Amino acid sequence: MGIYKMTAFDEKGTLLFEESFESEKDEQAKKIGIKRFEEEKLSERTHRLVSPKGKLLLFHT
Repeated sequence: MGIYKMTAFDEKGTLLFEESFESEKDEQAKKIGIKRFEEEKLSERTHRLVSPKGKLLLFHT
């Protein structure tokens, strides 16, 4: 299991959302990330999801 980190920002770069969660695989974490950003109504904001190894799994500007 690894810790994945999600962040979302407004157009000025202010942090709107930050959350970490555990997942076994990148594919599973990506699905969780997409769902969480949608739940928080942040899917159209600048956001990213990073793996424990620093791999960028999701990125939207």
